Amino acid sequence: MSQANEVDSDFTTAMQELSAQGAAPVTKPDASVAAGISAVLSAVHSLGQRIEALEETVLRELEPVHFKKMAREISAIRESERVNQKLFDSLHLEMISYRDNFVRDSLQKPFIRDLLVLVDDLSTITGQFERGGRSKPSRPEDGRARDNLQNVLHFLHEILHRLDVNEIEEMERVDRALHRVIGVEPTECEEEDGRILRRVKCGYIWRDQVLRPEEVIAKRFR
Repeated sequence: MSQANEVDSDFTTAMQELSAQGAAPVTKPDASVAAGISAVLSAVHSLGQRIEALEETVLRELEPVHFKKMAREISAIRESERVNQKLFDSLHLEMISYRDNFVRDSLQKPFIRDLLVLVDDLSTITGQFERGGRSKPSRPEDGRARDNLQNVLHFLHEILHRLDVNEIEEMERVDRALHRVIGVEPTECEEEDGRILRRVKCGYIWRDQVLRPEEVIAKRFR
């Protein structure tokens, strides 16, 4: 700024000298007038150069600050976008989970329960055929009916597997999370307490959750 003030002072002095010389009567070109004009032009030229130098200095000082500010703003925008994307992804997952739960609970679950009832009924009929065949000679038509029932049961189990429904695996001892004890037989041996004697009705797991516990007969220590 001191350079600009100095130029202004030189320019003002030159203009004053030129004005004083122009006020006097001029009959012919005077060397002093030409010198004054030359001084004014020189001062103007010097002023322009100093202004350009000042602008370059200001730009050099402000440019890093400006770009740093822009970089911070861009970084903030990107961070905001990442946060918004995370919120969107979270909301999207929640909506998918809600949709899947709704479909499972409202549509699949009742259908699966109906399938299990059908499986139970067919299993009971198949067991009756097998017990009848052991008690008396079986007829050919009884064997064909039993085979057809077993094929239907196999097909129903395939459907259940496609729906992520699986039977609870056979275990030696009662697990309260997987079994429901519907009958007990007393035992004098404490080590046999809770040992499963017989499976009465199969249990099923659906999507890592117990859909129906297995019904069993177990030993109970007195």
